[in-house]
Amino acid sequence: MTKVYLIPAPLDTETLDVIPPYVFDAIKECELFFVEDQRTTRRYFKSGWKEMVIDNYTWHTLGEPGTQEAFLKALSSNKVMGIVSEAGCPGVADPGQELIALAQQQGATVKPLVGPSSILLALMASGFNGQRFQFVGYLPIEETDRIKAIRLLESTAAKERCTQLFIETPYRNNQLLASLLKHLQDQTLLCVATDLTGKTESIQTRTVAQWRKEIPSLHKRPTLFALYVA
Repeated sequence: MTKVYLIPAPLDTETLDVIPPYVFDAIKECELFFVEDQRTTRRYFKSGWKEMVIDNYTWHTLGEPGTQEAFLKALSSNKVMGIVSEAGCPGVADPGQELIALAQQQGATVKPLVGPSSILLALMASGFNGQRFQFVGYLPIEETDRIKAIRLLESTAAKERCTQLFIETPYRNNQLLASLLKHLQDQTLLCVATDLTGKTESIQTRTVAQWRKEIPSLHKRPTLFALYVA
């Protein structure tokens, strides 16, 4: 039966030791890969398996034309393949979900492998409700819509005691943080989890009022935000 490995990737390119050794055993089984970014995935694989001959494998990029057709063809040929996220776990806030759905529909064996998830790492370290939470992805870029989204997240967190997690493109982190600190209530709790698993990792939970006294620079630093109303 066709096997599809969901291969985790490091969150920080310099920190490969967060990837369990058995992940590379699975990589060695694969005949082709469907990845978010071929360049970074190839570098990642070579870092952990120096003997790998990159050109011996077929590579497809998620989201490109023909990718789904190639995936379905591989499924019908009983190939062993891997789906690789750009950073973290395939299928979690990741375009690989569409191919995973196809694999399930076709009755393939889908094998998720253990690796770092920024969502779970931030939630674990935040001190917020870990039994009731939601990840909402990116907030709107347009300021009016963003303000509405921030206030809705805060009201939902207060009403349902539900942790709210979200992200932003790294070069817009500072703008998002400024909006959060401007429009959230003073006592709302905000966790800022930056450079997870890396050497400069920082995970801090403070009230909005406390954050306003010392605002960090998050420019171009991968960051996950979480808020909660106790």
